[in-house]
Amino acid sequence: MTHEGSLPHLIVPPPGPKARAVIDRDRKVCSPSYTRPYPFVMERGEGAIAIDVDGNRFLDFAAGIAVCSTGHSHPEVVAAISDQASRFLHMSSADFYYEPIVQLGETIARLAPVGPKPGDARVLFTNSGTEAIEAALKLARHHTGRHTALAFYGAFHGRTFGALSLTASKTGQRRGFGPMLPGATHVPYADCYRCPFGKRPDSCDLECVDFIEEFPFKRTLPPDEVAALVIEPVQGEGGYVIPPARYFQRLRELCDKHGILMIADEVQSGVGRTGRMFAMEHFGVKPDIIAAAKGIASGMPLGLCIAGADLMDWPPGAHASTFGGNPVSCAAAMATLRLIEGGYMQNARRQGDRLLAALQALATRHRLIGEVRGLGLMIGIELVEDRQTRRRAPEKTRKVVEECFRRGLLLLTCGENTIRLCPPLMIDEAQADAAVRILDDALGSVDGGARD
Repeated sequence: MTHEGSLPHLIVPPPGPKARAVIDRDRKVCSPSYTRPYPFVMERGEGAIAIDVDGNRFLDFAAGIAVCSTGHSHPEVVAAISDQASRFLHMSSADFYYEPIVQLGETIARLAPVGPKPGDARVLFTNSGTEAIEAALKLARHHTGRHTALAFYGAFHGRTFGALSLTASKTGQRRGFGPMLPGATHVPYADCYRCPFGKRPDSCDLECVDFIEEFPFKRTLPPDEVAALVIEPVQGEGGYVIPPARYFQRLRELCDKHGILMIADEVQSGVGRTGRMFAMEHFGVKPDIIAAAKGIASGMPLGLCIAGADLMDWPPGAHASTFGGNPVSCAAAMATLRLIEGGYMQNARRQGDRLLAALQALATRHRLIGEVRGLGLMIGIELVEDRQTRRRAPEKTRKVVEECFRRGLLLLTCGENTIRLCPPLMIDEAQADAAVRILDDALGSVDGGARD
């Protein structure tokens, strides 16, 4: 049952005086490269509620960029962290053995859809999603003996050089850091709302897959030199874009034809967020390698590069990490997975369906909404100036998110003009409904009350 404390409650208009003081101090010592969309200063959290330093309670539908999958400071996760911390904090997995990393590896091997048969997987443990992508790229090169990779426009895979070379989300993420890692080629992603080939779903013949064969593979990128195709099942930073299942099936056929490994970047979409343990399961396609992170440990730093045992064949010393698979993070991940398998994944489907229906109903009233799309609790609302031309509305998108903040709802954007909803997987109906009411009010405020 939802109680009053599980919904937003603002004591003072944000940001309050304590928040402003922290922000002023932050500006003096923290890198200016961080992007903060509005002045929220966290003090503590309870489930889907984030409380700022001035005592304001916010409904958190950002969850630390889809990280706090079990909510803020879930008691079972905190207990697992505390128990492991009291035993030992660190013993590098690169040089020593310890049971927490083995337990987590066994669980991931059972859950991950990779390998020649169920449960036949191995895991390389990292600290983040970016590192998991770097490991996946290195593994693909090592296993195939090839040196190039195929990625997609709109993709975000991270900010270290290999991951950044695969990223094609925003020029600002690359500006000033070139040249990139050689060998990365980008092609259009299947965005059915904004098809790069001018098609509609009823007239589409997956020209975006044919393009790969007809252009890069015939003109600039020999397919027998491509180690990996790296793809997000749902583009995250690219705008929460969800292709049709047959797109992934055709890409799987393309990879098999040319001996290319398919790397699924499930850093944001994995670990129950879409209502399945991994988003690729929605499409009936098995990747060769999976990169996961974010929601795996409820906020503790952990990333995973997962592959079949037959594929993860590199020798000792080929790749490792001092902190990857930290025992405290592994304990948090085990508690997280128990909760997700124990009901939160099913709740993500249930509440995701509820939110999607409610937001689609909003779209019938607000002309600013061009499309609502989502899987589970990974939902995007694309805002446009005009539904016929689909002209993007980036400034209004930013303003809607700011208005939601002022009303007690934490959200983030993605792409140029999409609002993303990625709340903790444990939200209830009242919290889902409260988020929709706040969005309704914010949309009306920004668009002058314009409705259809």
